[in-house]
Amino acid sequence: MSFPDSATKTADSNSWRLDLLLVAAIFTIAGTIEFLVGSLPLGPDGKFGWWDGDIWSSETSQRFADPYSFSHLTHGILFFLFLRYVAPRLPLSKRLVIAVLMAAGWELLENSPLIIHRYRATTISMGYNGDSILNSMSDIFMMCLGFAFASQVRLRVCVAAILLLEIGCLYWMHDNLTLNIIMLLHPVEAIKQWQMSGAPTGLAH
Repeated sequence: MSFPDSATKTADSNSWRLDLLLVAAIFTIAGTIEFLVGSLPLGPDGKFGWWDGDIWSSETSQRFADPYSFSHLTHGILFFLFLRYVAPRLPLSKRLVIAVLMAAGWELLENSPLIIHRYRATTISMGYNGDSILNSMSDIFMMCLGFAFASQVRLRVCVAAILLLEIGCLYWMHDNLTLNIIMLLHPVEAIKQWQMSGAPTGLAH
């Protein structure tokens, strides 16, 4: 059995530091771009909040976390599995940088007029006006947590976690990552009607 020498350990440590700096830079750049295109730091009311659990509320996607944060944990697990498959020789820190780039790219696209209008037209997010910058950065952070979790457990645990998150969100809020993708790409009216059955009375009609 061979053990890594001090030079190898130092190189690995320096690589992680550099890649974590890149991750921080991606967060900063993504947040700056969102601000420049008109996203609000804390949402329309300008109030900071850690959590809003009502997906029908105007505060959804404005606070630090909301029920859709669990979908971003799933993103992180899926990104880890995808990158482990397509780039198994790439160091974990490099794969994290790529995953953060992917998540940041989606956040910028999700908060573009194209996707905002698509959400409002085809999904149950009829009043969606885009994420606050706080929520958007939190979404990327949640992806990082999912990625970190997946990097420490076996494949079967990853699969179990994805199923738990998807089924739990489906039961809790009539929505999850799978339905979100389906309704964005190819809306199904029957699915939308079932989702709307969970809405407050004033919104369901």
